[in-house]
Amino acid sequence: MGFTKIDHYEKEYTDTHHDSALSVTEGVSDQPVVNPHFVRKKKRVLTTDEYVEGILAGNITTLSQAITLIESSNPDHYAQAQEIIERCLPHAGRSVRIGITGVPGAGKSTFIEAIGDMVTSLRHKLAVLAIDPSSERSGGSILGDKTRMERISTNPEVFIRPSPSAGSLGGVARKTRETIVLCEAAGFDVVFIETVGVGQSETAVHSMVDLFMLLQISGAGDELQGIKRGIMEMADLMVITKADGENIHKAELARTQFQSALRLFPVPESEWRPKVYTCSSVSGMGLEEVWKGVEEFLDHTQANGYFQHNRNRQNKYWMYETINETLKNSFYQDPRVERAIAEYERQVLDDRLSSFVAAKRLLDLYFNDGSK
Repeated sequence: MGFTKIDHYEKEYTDTHHDSALSVTEGVSDQPVVNPHFVRKKKRVLTTDEYVEGILAGNITTLSQAITLIESSNPDHYAQAQEIIERCLPHAGRSVRIGITGVPGAGKSTFIEAIGDMVTSLRHKLAVLAIDPSSERSGGSILGDKTRMERISTNPEVFIRPSPSAGSLGGVARKTRETIVLCEAAGFDVVFIETVGVGQSETAVHSMVDLFMLLQISGAGDELQGIKRGIMEMADLMVITKADGENIHKAELARTQFQSALRLFPVPESEWRPKVYTCSSVSGMGLEEVWKGVEEFLDHTQANGYFQHNRNRQNKYWMYETINETLKNSFYQDPRVERAIAEYERQVLDDRLSSFVAAKRLLDLYFNDGSK
């Protein structure tokens, strides 16, 4: 039964007609999938000096490669990335860092594309760093901002870089902050950090920007219940998007409601009362007013000293965050902890050991080493 009926008749015919012209061709043997003569050219690894020179010269390719080093989990890449950052640091800090968040469907990417066009027309260089949600299976970015911002992605004055969150928000936030330093050193004087939506990422982004902008839409039910109060308290500017066509009246109504609600909050440390604007990313209506609001905020905070105070506080915060993350990674990568943690986990699940005792024993195991 190993051959078909046709094969059977063919075999029977050739067995009885040895002088027949009928023959079976063996066929062609399996060919290699890849050309055996193809030789992959090994990519030349740049030196730290070449990375720094390229970044300071505004070379986008070199900047992208340096950011890839920052995002790499290879310890050698990390060490080189830190050296590059340290050497670029004196050339950084001369930009405006703006965090942009909003409810899903608020049109964050469309807004960034529209206002990005306007910002570059004012002779600014814009870097857009987007923290993308990641696929739980592959760990890769889902959204892909370069496909969502087609118009400005081809603008030579704009640099777009998505970073997959990959379930580790703290790590991505640190890498995004390091990326900001490189972008500033490369000459980008306006940096947008776009978040995936309302959630934990807002707190991390708020700790690395000068101004936090919240996008909201009208006509989505109770306007004041449509977003978490904590996010509203962080906002320095609020923008009601999609204020065009039949939606203009609803947008104006939402603006009045939000402005009234914001007055109920205590005056923030910056002594700036958040303002609410309406705009249309499609028609461009209101975008100039939004950018004037950004400039007013910056003038206000620089005049009263809050701008520099906030940056100093953020630098201190990220020093401690980096220590915490490094200690955490070192703990879980310790060979003794790796060997023991599964057993302690089983004891906790079997109610033979409390979670706190198990944690203390693992920490004792980690710290009881003369090298630490």
